[in-house]
Amino acid sequence: MFEYKPMTKEIFETQWQKIIDTHPGDMRWVNWRDEYRVYFEKGMSMPFAILCDGRPIGEVTLLFSPLCKATGGREILADGTTTANVNALRVEKQYEGQGHISKLVKTMEEKATELGYTYLTIGVTSTHTRTKAIYDHFGYTELLFSELDEGDIVEYYRKKIG
Repeated sequence: MFEYKPMTKEIFETQWQKIIDTHPGDMRWVNWRDEYRVYFEKGMSMPFAILCDGRPIGEVTLLFSPLCKATGGREILADGTTTANVNALRVEKQYEGQGHISKLVKTMEEKATELGYTYLTIGVTSTHTRTKAIYDHFGYTELLFSELDEGDIVEYYRKKIG
């Protein structure tokens, strides 16, 4: 049985431990978990999970604050009132192409609307054409800006919700 819902603290810890375990010795994942834990605890974000029989198999996080590192202080990406940023949208490989991401995105967008947000933003590396096509399918079509990040061009898109 599949569920799509905001994470509890327990689901958050389980999901992050699984990610850390798949990247042994890579401290970046530990640091990212700690960073996103603070955002979650301070209400600066809301993580969502895809659960399969109670076990997390996918996730996405809504970042509300421009103070979150991924938004880089840019209120155009997240301002805490009208615009939130979609971050870390992923599902385990064996569950790809089964509609789980679509259902998770719908759940996330409904919750963002309920919280009073009218825009969501998302970033994608320009060379990730499959991911870009998926985001386009979800309605993230308004190009806000692009920037060079560690040798890749990242494009940021916006969608009106609600």
